[in-house]
Amino acid sequence: MSQTKTSPDVAGQIAEIMVRARAAQDAIAEYTQDQVDDLVTAVAWAVVRKDRAEALAQLTVDEGGFGNYADKLVKINKRVTGVLADMRSVRTVGVVEDDPVAGLVKIAKPVGVVAALIPTTGPDATPPVKALFALKGRNAIVVAPHPRTQASTALVVDYMREACRQVGAPADLIQVVDEPSMAKTAELMRQADLVVATGGAGMVKAAYGSGTPAYGVGVGNSVHVVDETADLDDAATAIAAAKTFDYATSCLADNAVVAEGSVYEPLLERLVDAGGYRCGPDEKEALRRAMWPDGGEIPALAVIAKPASHIAELAGFAIPADRTFLIVEEDGAGPDHPFSGEKLSVVLALYRYDGDIAGAVDVVNAVTAYQGLGHTCGIHTSRDAHVDALALGTKTARVMVNQNLNEGAGSARNRLPFTLSLSCGTWGGNITTENVNARHFVNLTWVSRPVAALAVEEEDLFGAHWERHGR
Repeated sequence: MSQTKTSPDVAGQIAEIMVRARAAQDAIAEYTQDQVDDLVTAVAWAVVRKDRAEALAQLTVDEGGFGNYADKLVKINKRVTGVLADMRSVRTVGVVEDDPVAGLVKIAKPVGVVAALIPTTGPDATPPVKALFALKGRNAIVVAPHPRTQASTALVVDYMREACRQVGAPADLIQVVDEPSMAKTAELMRQADLVVATGGAGMVKAAYGSGTPAYGVGVGNSVHVVDETADLDDAATAIAAAKTFDYATSCLADNAVVAEGSVYEPLLERLVDAGGYRCGPDEKEALRRAMWPDGGEIPALAVIAKPASHIAELAGFAIPADRTFLIVEEDGAGPDHPFSGEKLSVVLALYRYDGDIAGAVDVVNAVTAYQGLGHTCGIHTSRDAHVDALALGTKTARVMVNQNLNEGAGSARNRLPFTLSLSCGTWGGNITTENVNARHFVNLTWVSRPVAALAVEEEDLFGAHWERHGR
């Protein structure tokens, strides 16, 4: 039986899940905003509660083999509590906006049943984040786990189902696909009302091709600029933190750093002080062979989200035990320079630019044109003009200023929406450039009443044109 062609058996299994999901959603159709908020609070607490979060983090590491326990524990807590805090002031029931001057009222309504596609590197925090968004809009959600990490995803879904029961809501508001397969995921996307896909490019492309409205994410390959005015200690600390957190499972983890010529060596020294290991030319070549043994754009599974010492050992060289990430110096971008792409590992490419900030913009554009178009870049600087140059000159959805790039998914010290789904606009093959959040999980009915007519004169509209070009 082909896994890419839906069999009657697979279609029937998914249909049964959908029947339960729609019945559960109907049961909360008349929930007030307070009831909805009680529900999402219960679900969030069920996941971040100390014993639950610890068990989930440990299972995720044991089952998937990606990342590390301590950072996963932090990620589960920060992402879930951050999303819940973001949503406290968001209205998703009934009238959510009333503008008498414009004569407009907006009424929020559910989108239906959400299909949530989960990546193998995020089976722990990604399901609850998506579930909170869905439930906030009075939707049901069905989670499609990655086969490699299905037990971790099933565990967190169990936690959330128990929380639903605790507050009197149907447990079937949150379900997981058992024994996941490509065929089941494809059929789930076909039968759902909205797809939210986080994962590789193939998964996102399948979501957009399912015939169901979808939010997807682009390929991550974040680039960090450090100019001549930067606080180098702060920059090195931020870069090292993002690069090593959970062994770089995040799509926001710095993949390349672009340093101005006069600060290149001082920054490199500070990166080494922060735990980096500067690879020589022979070590860089050995890394290349180990990370891309058969060529292509995606690194070998053996290096993804693994410790630096493990990656170095695979490449055939040893590093000191206190080294937490590997630094390779690079001067090109594209298929012939694989280190310019998303490495999904604690390997950092370091570039140098000379002259004004335009040189940095050129490097960022070259790197992201290969992989990561539309995603995220950052800059450490004290010049607003350099921020403007990067923001205006690159095709990136987020420009992080003097921050850890992981803060692009929301942070206590910025006001970006907390999420684990970072869209990249049409540059990255997505429908939006936003951090996908609760506002994307409701439909809005616009009620329009007549207001005073706007008087628009032709002279106001066309006067300047007539003067320059004639009538």
